Amino acid sequence: MQAFFQYNWMIRDQWYAWCETVPEEELLRHRTGGMGSILKNLFHIVDVEWSWIRLLEGKTEFQEDFDQFNSLEKLKALDVELRPEVKAYVEAWNSEMDSLPLVLPQEDGEVEILAAGEVMRHVIAHQIYHIGQLSVWSRELGKKPISPNLIGNALIKPQQQK
Repeated sequence: MQAFFQYNWMIRDQWYAWCETVPEEELLRHRTGGMGSILKNLFHIVDVEWSWIRLLEGKTEFQEDFDQFNSLEKLKALDVELRPEVKAYVEAWNSEMDSLPLVLPQEDGEVEILAAGEVMRHVIAHQIYHIGQLSVWSRELGKKPISPNLIGNALIKPQQQK
């Protein structure tokens, strides 16, 4: 689990660096699909990751407002602020936590019960999905997208051979 979060953070940071090479109006330009713009996609990834982790920690969900973070610098600062809480939870994760229940009250008074491991995997897949949209948009801008390749990034070290 930890390796996939590390992968997501590494790729997200590479996309931030990519964004620094693009005019801000292109980062904010309305696009088809995803959350509607490059910056909104990245903001949504950060917000969803943090919101789910807060729920898993037993804290209240809190959704940030994109209008307060509508520049690359503001978004990066938000990620720097929120990531330590997420990272601490991820680093404490173990397989015994997979089946812990997350109880989500619904508007109709019912409750939905999810397995914590399912939520963690959703958070991982959620970023990967939205990063794919960034890749399409980068090609539309005539720019090379960030490689999503997991292999070769030394996130998991091989055992030493004897």
